[in-house]
Amino acid sequence: MTHLTDFPRDHRSPALPAHLRTALQLAEQGLPVMPLREGKLPFGNCRTCTRSACGDRPHMLAAGPCACPAPCHAWGAATTDPNILTSPAWAAAWRQAAAVAYHPGGAALTVVDLDNPDAVAWARQTLPATKTVPTTRGEHWVYLGTMTSHNGVRPGVDIKSARSYARWLGPGIGTMAHLPDAVRALVVKEPAFPARLTAGTVAAPSARGGGQCPHRSPAYLERGIAMAEQRIADATSAIHTTAYRTFLAVLSAHGACGCLTDDHVDRLFTAAQARGESLRHCETAWTNARTKLGM
Repeated sequence: MTHLTDFPRDHRSPALPAHLRTALQLAEQGLPVMPLREGKLPFGNCRTCTRSACGDRPHMLAAGPCACPAPCHAWGAATTDPNILTSPAWAAAWRQAAAVAYHPGGAALTVVDLDNPDAVAWARQTLPATKTVPTTRGEHWVYLGTMTSHNGVRPGVDIKSARSYARWLGPGIGTMAHLPDAVRALVVKEPAFPARLTAGTVAAPSARGGGQCPHRSPAYLERGIAMAEQRIADATSAIHTTAYRTFLAVLSAHGACGCLTDDHVDRLFTAAQARGESLRHCETAWTNARTKLGM
């Protein structure tokens, strides 16, 4: 059996798996790349990095690969280094990969993700023409320039640039234009609540005064967490708002009695990060939800 570490780094080699061959070709062109699993999702963090137990190192705040040898931290794993892409630590991910993604911000690009025909029609009437890439339900409009990423800037429109990833769907057509002010103006800050997380680790809330759990069965909590994960996964736009409201609902039902564990919080954060939310956004939304409820 041929092992991934035996493969040459030349993307033209027929011995390479198709997705790794594509990744090496894109990396050679300067696009930081990473594997995606089924469902257009990044591979989960290793045990060392789960819930940023590694300390959310400073390198995660800028473009560049995660220091962990495995493809951790979603967009943070994206790299142009063929030594990393073909390393033993990435072998299992490439064997399971369903697609290749790239970090637009790491290549000084911004992707306007138009998720349906209405969004595409709006872009054609509103935004300067640029390179376009057909997607399953709409189009990616790719501009030259970097900005803050944000989901749900308007119905069916997400911005993917710094600290985000976009699925590679081909080179597209047209000439890439410079990032216009009309796209930058789409990003609006979230409503602020009194408390903001500035550093540290988010933990599940403790029971108030050692109170007893009012739930009759652990199945009630499990069902609630599963429904919350599904609600986030099903969101087609306004992901950040959906995540915040879902966190608020979970804390309203389960936060006061102390049933929530760090594992439950991790599941909610994982669901949100799979839809493009950054860890910092998840932590901030969780803290804001607790503050809103007086926890």
